[in-house]
Amino acid sequence: MDIRFLSDTPVYRDSNLTIVFAALVDGARVPCAISVEALEDHFGARASNRDASMEAFDAGRTRIEQVARTHLELSNGTPVLLKSGHFPPGRLAS
Repeated sequence: MDIRFLSDTPVYRDSNLTIVFAALVDGARVPCAISVEALEDHFGARASNRDASMEAFDAGRTRIEQVARTHLELSNGTPVLLKSGHFPPGRLAS
């Protein structure tokens, strides 16, 4: 399975408090997202702050994409929503 992450600017979604980013899985675009809660718990974002969430995503993007890759592989390339439980307890270094 060929998985690549696009360098597109991620999109903050107020409607479900996620940041959406894209992967190409075997050439097909697959949406991925991470919850704001996961960004708060593991990447230092301040609660309910769009700018802080986006900054935390940017700082942790490499690790977030690594975890997304694992879940894309497990799900055979279906969309992924990363939540706090997908990361080990505590704050991660970016």
